[in-house]
Amino acid sequence: MNWTNLFKIALKALANNKMRAFLTMLGIIIGVASVITMIALGQGTKKNIQDEISSMGSNMIMIHPGGERRGGVRLDPSEMQTLKVSDYESLRREGLFLAGLSPNVSASGQLICGNNNYPSSVSGVGTDYIAIRQLNIESGEMFTETDIRKSAKVCVIGKTIVDNLFTEGQEPIGKIIRLNQVPLKVIGVLEAKGYNTMGMDQDDIVLVPYTTVMKRFRAIDYLEGIFASAISVEMTDLATADIEDILRRQHKLKAGDANDFMIRTQQELSDMMNTTTNLLTTLLACIAGISLLVGGIGIMNIMYVSVTERTREIGLRMSVGARGIDILVQFLIEAILISITGGIIGILLGCGASAAVRWLAHWPVAIQPWSVVLSFLVCTVTGVFFGWYPAKKAAALDPIDALRYE
Repeated sequence: MNWTNLFKIALKALANNKMRAFLTMLGIIIGVASVITMIALGQGTKKNIQDEISSMGSNMIMIHPGGERRGGVRLDPSEMQTLKVSDYESLRREGLFLAGLSPNVSASGQLICGNNNYPSSVSGVGTDYIAIRQLNIESGEMFTETDIRKSAKVCVIGKTIVDNLFTEGQEPIGKIIRLNQVPLKVIGVLEAKGYNTMGMDQDDIVLVPYTTVMKRFRAIDYLEGIFASAISVEMTDLATADIEDILRRQHKLKAGDANDFMIRTQQELSDMMNTTTNLLTTLLACIAGISLLVGGIGIMNIMYVSVTERTREIGLRMSVGARGIDILVQFLIEAILISITGGIIGILLGCGASAAVRWLAHWPVAIQPWSVVLSFLVCTVTGVFFGWYPAKKAAALDPIDALRYE
Protein backbone atom coordinates (compact mmCIF):
# COMPACT_ATOMS: atom_id res chain seq x y z
CA MET A 1 0.00 0.00 0.00
CA ASN A 2 1.55 3.27 -1.19
CA TRP A 3 0.13 5.97 1.09
CA THR A 4 1.62 8.80 -0.99
CA ASN A 5 -0.09 7.61 -4.18
CA LEU A 6 -3.39 7.06 -2.35
CA PHE A 7 -3.18 10.58 -0.95
CA LYS A 8 -2.47 12.05 -4.41
CA ILE A 9 -5.36 10.10 -5.95
CA ALA A 10 -7.71 11.37 -3.21
CA LEU A 11 -6.57 14.98 -3.74
CA LYS A 12 -7.02 14.68 -7.50
CA ALA A 13 -10.52 13.26 -7.07
CA LEU A 14 -11.50 16.18 -4.86
CA ALA A 15 -9.85 18.69 -7.20
CA ASN A 16 -11.93 17.37 -10.10
CA ASN A 17 -15.11 18.25 -8.17
CA LYS A 18 -14.14 21.43 -6.31
CA MET A 19 -17.62 22.89 -5.97
CA ARG A 20 -19.13 19.62 -4.78
CA ALA A 21 -16.30 19.14 -2.28
CA PHE A 22 -16.78 22.70 -0.95
CA LEU A 23 -20.53 22.28 -0.58
CA THR A 24 -19.88 19.04 1.27
CA MET A 25 -17.48 20.87 3.58
CA LEU A 26 -20.02 23.61 4.21
CA GLY A 27 -21.95 21.62 6.80
CA ILE A 28 -18.73 20.91 8.70
CA ILE A 29 -17.58 24.54 8.38
CA ILE A 30 -20.85 25.94 9.73
CA GLY A 31 -21.01 23.31 12.48
CA VAL A 32 -17.47 23.92 13.76
CA ALA A 33 -17.79 27.71 13.54
CA SER A 34 -21.13 27.59 15.38
CA VAL A 35 -19.81 25.36 18.17
CA ILE A 36 -16.74 27.55 18.77
CA THR A 37 -18.77 30.79 18.68
CA MET A 38 -21.57 29.50 20.93
CA ILE A 39 -19.13 28.13 23.50
CA ALA A 40 -17.14 31.39 23.37
CA LEU A 41 -20.33 33.37 24.03
CA GLY A 42 -21.36 31.10 26.89
CA GLN A 43 -17.96 31.12 28.54
CA GLY A 44 -17.60 34.86 28.02
CA THR A 45 -20.94 35.45 29.73
CA LYS A 46 -19.88 33.15 32.57
CA LYS A 47 -16.58 34.99 33.05
CA ASN A 48 -18.34 38.35 32.92
CA ILE A 49 -20.79 37.28 35.62
CA GLN A 50 -17.95 35.96 37.78
CA ASP A 51 -16.11 39.27 37.41
CA GLU A 52 -19.24 41.20 38.33
CA ILE A 53 -19.79 39.06 41.41
CA SER A 54 -16.13 39.44 42.39
CA SER A 55 -16.41 43.22 42.01
CA MET A 56 -19.22 43.14 44.57
CA GLY A 57 -16.93 41.35 47.00
CA SER A 58 -16.05 37.70 46.40
CA ASN A 59 -16.04 36.96 50.14
CA MET A 60 -19.19 38.94 50.92
CA ILE A 61 -21.82 37.42 53.23
CA MET A 62 -25.42 38.66 53.35
CA ILE A 63 -27.64 38.12 56.39
CA HIS A 64 -31.38 38.60 55.99
CA PRO A 65 -34.18 38.44 58.57
CA GLY A 66 -36.75 35.64 58.49
CA GLY A 67 -36.30 31.90 57.96
CA GLU A 68 -36.33 29.95 54.70
CA ARG A 69 -39.37 30.62 52.53
CA ARG A 70 -41.30 27.52 51.48
CA GLY A 71 -43.77 27.19 48.66
CA GLY A 72 -43.75 30.93 47.95
CA VAL A 73 -45.54 31.68 51.24
CA ARG A 74 -45.23 35.33 52.20
CA LEU A 75 -43.64 35.86 55.59
CA ASP A 76 -45.38 37.60 58.43
CA PRO A 77 -44.02 41.16 58.94
CA SER A 78 -42.91 40.25 62.47
CA GLU A 79 -40.67 37.53 61.03
CA MET A 80 -38.90 40.19 58.92
CA GLN A 81 -37.93 42.14 62.03
CA THR A 82 -35.72 39.53 63.65
CA LEU A 83 -32.41 41.32 63.06
CA LYS A 84 -31.58 44.01 65.61
CA VAL A 85 -28.73 46.45 66.14
CA SER A 86 -27.72 44.27 69.10
CA ASP A 87 -27.15 41.38 66.65
CA TYR A 88 -24.84 43.58 64.59
CA GLU A 89 -22.95 44.64 67.71
CA SER A 90 -22.58 41.02 68.86
CA LEU A 91 -21.25 39.96 65.48
CA ARG A 92 -18.85 42.88 65.48
CA ARG A 93 -17.66 42.01 68.96
CA GLU A 94 -17.50 38.21 68.72
CA GLY A 95 -16.99 37.39 65.02
CA LEU A 96 -13.60 35.70 64.62
CA PHE A 97 -13.45 35.45 60.83
CA LEU A 98 -14.99 38.75 59.78
CA ALA A 99 -13.03 41.53 58.11
CA GLY A 100 -15.94 43.94 57.88
CA LEU A 101 -19.54 44.29 59.03
CA SER A 102 -22.30 46.74 58.14
CA PRO A 103 -26.02 47.01 58.97
CA ASN A 104 -28.41 47.73 56.13
CA VAL A 105 -31.70 49.64 56.14
CA SER A 106 -33.19 51.67 53.32
CA ALA A 107 -35.75 54.34 52.52
CA SER A 108 -37.02 55.47 49.14
CA GLY A 109 -38.49 58.69 47.83
CA GLN A 110 -37.76 61.70 45.66
CA LEU A 111 -34.30 63.23 45.92
CA ILE A 112 -34.40 67.00 45.49
CA CYS A 113 -31.65 69.55 44.96
CA GLY A 114 -32.68 73.02 43.84
CA ASN A 115 -34.94 72.64 40.82
CA ASN A 116 -33.79 69.11 40.09
CA ASN A 117 -35.34 65.92 41.43
CA TYR A 118 -34.70 62.23 40.93
CA PRO A 119 -36.56 59.15 42.27
CA SER A 120 -34.16 56.97 44.24
CA SER A 121 -33.50 55.48 47.65
CA VAL A 122 -30.97 55.85 50.45
CA SER A 123 -29.11 52.97 52.03
CA GLY A 124 -28.38 53.18 55.72
CA VAL A 125 -25.06 51.45 56.29
CA GLY A 126 -21.98 51.38 58.50
CA THR A 127 -18.46 52.59 57.81
CA ASP A 128 -17.29 49.15 56.62
CA TYR A 129 -19.83 49.06 53.80
CA ILE A 130 -17.64 50.56 51.08
CA ALA A 131 -14.85 48.07 51.86
CA ILE A 132 -17.28 45.13 51.84
CA ARG A 133 -18.80 46.20 48.49
CA GLN A 134 -15.41 47.27 47.08
CA LEU A 135 -16.49 50.87 46.52
CA ASN A 136 -14.03 53.75 46.36
CA ILE A 137 -14.40 57.41 47.33
CA GLU A 138 -13.53 59.67 44.39
CA SER A 139 -13.84 62.96 46.24
CA GLY A 140 -14.71 63.96 49.78
CA GLU A 141 -14.84 61.35 52.50
CA MET A 142 -16.92 58.59 54.08
CA PHE A 143 -18.97 59.37 57.17
CA THR A 144 -17.52 58.29 60.50
CA GLU A 145 -18.58 56.34 63.59
CA THR A 146 -19.25 59.70 65.25
CA ASP A 147 -21.74 60.53 62.48
CA ILE A 148 -23.41 57.17 63.11
CA ARG A 149 -23.71 57.78 66.85
CA LYS A 150 -25.19 61.22 66.23
CA SER A 151 -27.52 60.04 63.43
CA ALA A 152 -25.93 62.80 61.36
CA LYS A 153 -27.72 64.03 58.25
CA VAL A 154 -24.81 63.40 55.88
CA CYS A 155 -24.49 61.27 52.76
CA VAL A 156 -22.13 59.83 50.15
CA ILE A 157 -23.57 59.67 46.64
CA GLY A 158 -22.87 57.86 43.35
CA LYS A 159 -22.27 59.29 39.87
CA THR A 160 -25.86 58.77 38.70
CA ILE A 161 -27.14 60.89 41.57
CA VAL A 162 -24.54 63.58 40.78
CA ASP A 163 -25.53 63.64 37.09
CA ASN A 164 -29.25 63.95 37.84
CA LEU A 165 -29.14 66.47 40.71
CA PHE A 166 -26.16 68.60 39.73
CA THR A 167 -26.94 69.05 36.05
CA GLU A 168 -24.88 72.21 35.62
CA GLY A 169 -21.65 70.62 36.73
CA GLN A 170 -21.61 72.05 40.25
CA GLU A 171 -19.30 70.59 42.87
CA PRO A 172 -21.62 68.36 44.97
CA ILE A 173 -19.39 68.26 48.09
CA GLY A 174 -20.94 70.45 50.77
CA LYS A 175 -24.29 70.83 48.99
CA ILE A 176 -27.62 69.88 50.57
CA ILE A 177 -29.99 67.35 48.99
CA ARG A 178 -33.36 66.34 50.40
CA LEU A 179 -35.25 63.07 50.62
CA ASN A 180 -38.78 63.16 52.04
CA GLN A 181 -38.08 66.66 53.41
CA VAL A 182 -35.03 65.46 55.36
CA PRO A 183 -31.89 67.45 54.39
CA LEU A 184 -28.66 65.53 53.79
CA LYS A 185 -25.27 67.16 53.37
CA VAL A 186 -23.12 65.60 50.63
CA ILE A 187 -19.69 64.78 52.08
CA GLY A 188 -18.42 62.32 49.48
CA VAL A 189 -18.79 61.07 45.90
CA LEU A 190 -18.15 57.45 44.90
CA GLU A 191 -16.14 56.32 41.87
CA ALA A 192 -18.31 55.19 38.96
CA LYS A 193 -18.88 51.42 38.57
CA GLY A 194 -21.47 51.38 35.76
CA TYR A 195 -24.12 48.72 35.22
CA ASN A 196 -23.68 45.16 36.39
CA THR A 197 -24.58 42.00 34.47
CA MET A 198 -28.15 42.05 35.75
CA GLY A 199 -28.63 45.55 34.31
CA MET A 200 -28.61 47.35 37.67
CA ASP A 201 -27.07 50.82 37.86
CA GLN A 202 -24.39 50.53 40.56
CA ASP A 203 -23.96 54.31 40.63
CA ASP A 204 -27.58 55.00 41.60
CA ILE A 205 -26.66 54.93 45.27
CA VAL A 206 -26.91 57.19 48.32
CA LEU A 207 -25.17 56.04 51.50
CA VAL A 208 -26.11 57.50 54.89
CA PRO A 209 -25.48 56.35 58.48
CA TYR A 210 -27.86 53.50 59.29
CA THR A 211 -28.99 55.25 62.46
CA THR A 212 -30.11 58.22 60.37
CA VAL A 213 -32.40 56.03 58.25
CA MET A 214 -33.74 54.18 61.30
CA LYS A 215 -34.53 57.34 63.28
CA ARG A 216 -35.17 60.13 60.78
CA PHE A 217 -36.69 58.27 57.82
CA ARG A 218 -38.25 55.02 59.00
CA ALA A 219 -38.70 55.23 62.80
CA ILE A 220 -37.85 51.54 63.22
CA ASP A 221 -35.73 49.57 65.67
CA TYR A 222 -34.80 46.62 63.45
CA LEU A 223 -32.42 46.02 60.54
CA GLU A 224 -33.37 44.90 57.05
CA GLY A 225 -30.09 43.07 56.66
CA ILE A 226 -26.44 42.87 57.58
CA PHE A 227 -23.54 42.81 55.13
CA ALA A 228 -20.31 41.12 56.17
CA SER A 229 -17.06 40.05 54.57
CA ALA A 230 -14.87 37.15 55.56
CA ILE A 231 -11.15 37.67 56.15
CA SER A 232 -10.53 35.66 52.97
CA VAL A 233 -12.52 33.64 50.44
CA GLU A 234 -11.18 30.43 52.01
CA MET A 235 -12.60 31.45 55.39
CA THR A 236 -16.10 32.22 54.09
CA ASP A 237 -17.53 28.91 55.33
CA LEU A 238 -15.94 29.37 58.76
CA ALA A 239 -17.30 32.91 58.95
CA THR A 240 -20.77 31.72 57.94
CA ALA A 241 -20.80 29.03 60.64
CA ASP A 242 -19.54 31.56 63.20
CA ILE A 243 -22.29 34.05 62.27
CA GLU A 244 -24.96 31.35 62.58
CA ASP A 245 -23.72 30.32 66.04
CA ILE A 246 -23.65 33.92 67.30
CA LEU A 247 -27.11 34.80 65.95
CA ARG A 248 -28.72 31.61 67.26
CA ARG A 249 -27.29 32.39 70.67
CA GLN A 250 -28.47 36.01 70.41
CA HIS A 251 -31.97 34.93 69.43
CA LYS A 252 -32.06 32.24 72.12
CA LEU A 253 -32.91 29.49 69.65
CA LYS A 254 -32.93 25.93 70.95
CA ALA A 255 -31.25 22.98 69.23
CA GLY A 256 -34.38 21.91 67.34
CA ASP A 257 -35.50 25.43 66.38
CA ALA A 258 -35.16 26.65 62.79
CA ASN A 259 -33.16 29.79 62.12
CA ASP A 260 -35.17 33.01 62.02
CA PHE A 261 -32.57 34.50 59.68
CA MET A 262 -30.95 33.58 56.36
CA ILE A 263 -27.27 33.65 55.46
CA ARG A 264 -26.22 33.90 51.83
CA THR A 265 -22.72 34.13 50.38
CA GLN A 266 -21.39 35.38 47.08
CA GLN A 267 -20.09 31.86 46.43
CA GLU A 268 -23.66 30.54 46.46
CA LEU A 269 -24.68 33.20 43.99
CA SER A 270 -21.62 32.46 41.85
CA ASP A 271 -22.34 28.71 41.86
CA MET A 272 -25.97 29.29 40.91
CA MET A 273 -25.03 31.60 38.04
CA ASN A 274 -22.30 29.20 36.87
CA THR A 275 -24.80 26.34 36.79
CA THR A 276 -27.18 28.44 34.70
CA THR A 277 -24.51 29.64 32.25
CA ASN A 278 -23.03 26.13 31.93
CA LEU A 279 -26.47 24.77 31.07
CA LEU A 280 -26.97 27.57 28.56
CA THR A 281 -23.54 26.95 27.00
CA THR A 282 -24.22 23.22 26.71
CA LEU A 283 -27.59 23.89 25.09
CA LEU A 284 -26.07 26.32 22.58
CA ALA A 285 -23.22 23.90 21.80
CA CYS A 286 -25.68 21.01 21.27
CA ILE A 287 -27.78 23.10 18.91
CA ALA A 288 -24.66 24.11 17.00
CA GLY A 289 -23.46 20.47 17.06
CA ILE A 290 -26.50 19.48 14.98
CA SER A 291 -24.77 21.21 12.06
CA LEU A 292 -21.83 18.84 12.50
CA LEU A 293 -24.19 15.88 12.30
CA VAL A 294 -25.79 17.32 9.17
CA GLY A 295 -22.30 17.89 7.73
CA GLY A 296 -21.37 14.26 8.45
CA ILE A 297 -24.50 13.02 6.70
CA GLY A 298 -23.54 15.25 3.76
CA ILE A 299 -20.11 13.61 3.61
CA MET A 300 -21.69 10.13 3.59
CA ASN A 301 -24.11 11.16 0.86
CA ILE A 302 -21.42 12.62 -1.38
CA MET A 303 -19.13 9.64 -0.84
CA TYR A 304 -21.96 7.34 -1.90
CA VAL A 305 -22.41 9.42 -5.05
CA SER A 306 -18.66 9.35 -5.65
CA VAL A 307 -18.52 5.55 -5.33
CA THR A 308 -21.38 5.19 -7.79
CA GLU A 309 -19.83 7.60 -10.30
CA ARG A 310 -16.41 5.96 -10.11
CA THR A 311 -17.48 2.32 -10.18
CA ARG A 312 -15.67 1.64 -13.48
CA GLU A 313 -12.54 3.39 -12.13
CA ILE A 314 -12.65 1.18 -9.05
CA GLY A 315 -13.04 -1.94 -11.22
CA LEU A 316 -10.13 -0.87 -13.42
CA ARG A 317 -7.86 -0.28 -10.43
CA MET A 318 -8.76 -3.63 -8.95
CA SER A 319 -8.10 -5.37 -12.26
CA VAL A 320 -4.53 -4.04 -12.32
CA GLY A 321 -3.78 -5.24 -8.78
CA ALA A 322 -5.35 -2.78 -6.31
CA ARG A 323 -6.63 -4.53 -3.20
CA GLY A 324 -9.87 -3.88 -1.39
CA ILE A 325 -7.97 -2.23 1.48
CA ASP A 326 -6.37 0.19 -1.01
CA ILE A 327 -9.77 1.25 -2.34
CA LEU A 328 -11.15 1.58 1.22
CA VAL A 329 -8.23 3.75 2.35
CA GLN A 330 -8.46 5.95 -0.75
CA PHE A 331 -12.13 6.83 -0.19
CA LEU A 332 -11.56 7.14 3.56
CA ILE A 333 -8.75 9.63 2.90
CA GLU A 334 -11.12 11.67 0.71
CA ALA A 335 -13.73 11.77 3.47
CA ILE A 336 -11.16 12.74 6.11
CA LEU A 337 -9.66 15.44 3.87
CA ILE A 338 -13.12 16.95 3.38
CA SER A 339 -13.85 16.96 7.12
CA ILE A 340 -10.41 18.19 8.25
CA THR A 341 -10.27 20.96 5.64
CA GLY A 342 -13.79 21.99 6.57
CA GLY A 343 -12.79 21.85 10.23
CA ILE A 344 -9.80 24.15 9.73
CA ILE A 345 -11.89 26.66 7.78
CA GLY A 346 -14.62 26.37 10.44
CA ILE A 347 -12.12 27.05 13.26
CA LEU A 348 -10.86 30.18 11.51
CA LEU A 349 -14.42 31.30 10.81
CA GLY A 350 -15.50 30.57 14.41
CA CYS A 351 -12.62 32.56 15.89
CA GLY A 352 -13.31 35.39 13.46
CA ALA A 353 -17.03 35.37 14.26
CA SER A 354 -16.28 35.43 18.00
CA ALA A 355 -13.97 38.41 17.55
CA ALA A 356 -16.60 40.17 15.41
CA VAL A 357 -19.26 39.64 18.08
CA ARG A 358 -16.91 41.11 20.71
CA TRP A 359 -16.02 44.21 18.71
CA LEU A 360 -19.34 44.91 16.96
CA ALA A 361 -21.96 43.79 19.50
CA HIS A 362 -19.73 44.34 22.57
CA TRP A 363 -20.83 41.02 24.04
CA PRO A 364 -18.51 39.19 26.41
CA VAL A 365 -16.66 36.48 24.48
CA ALA A 366 -14.00 34.02 25.67
CA ILE A 367 -12.66 31.58 23.06
CA GLN A 368 -11.79 28.31 24.78
CA PRO A 369 -8.75 26.38 23.42
CA TRP A 370 -10.43 23.12 24.38
CA SER A 371 -13.43 23.95 22.19
CA VAL A 372 -11.10 24.43 19.19
CA VAL A 373 -9.29 21.13 19.85
CA LEU A 374 -12.57 19.31 20.48
CA SER A 375 -14.10 20.66 17.27
CA PHE A 376 -11.08 19.52 15.27
CA LEU A 377 -11.20 16.04 16.81
CA VAL A 378 -14.92 15.80 16.12
CA CYS A 379 -14.25 16.74 12.49
CA THR A 380 -11.73 13.93 12.13
CA VAL A 381 -14.02 11.40 13.79
CA THR A 382 -16.91 12.61 11.62
CA GLY A 383 -14.84 12.03 8.48
CA VAL A 384 -13.87 8.52 9.56
CA PHE A 385 -17.34 7.58 10.85
CA PHE A 386 -19.40 8.83 7.91
CA GLY A 387 -16.80 7.98 5.28
CA TRP A 388 -16.24 4.40 6.43
CA TYR A 389 -19.40 2.79 5.09
CA PRO A 390 -19.23 4.24 1.54
CA ALA A 391 -15.50 3.38 1.44
CA LYS A 392 -16.26 -0.15 2.63
CA LYS A 393 -18.90 -0.48 -0.08
CA ALA A 394 -16.37 0.64 -2.70
CA ALA A 395 -13.79 -1.87 -1.42
CA ALA A 396 -16.35 -4.68 -1.57
CA LEU A 397 -17.20 -4.18 -5.27
CA ASP A 398 -16.55 -7.12 -7.58
CA PRO A 399 -13.97 -6.07 -10.22
CA ILE A 400 -15.88 -7.82 -13.09
CA ASP A 401 -19.22 -6.19 -12.14
CA ALA A 402 -17.49 -2.83 -11.69
CA LEU A 403 -15.93 -2.96 -15.17
CA ARG A 404 -19.33 -3.81 -16.70
CA TYR A 405 -21.03 -0.93 -14.83
CA GLU A 406 -22.46 1.75 -17.12
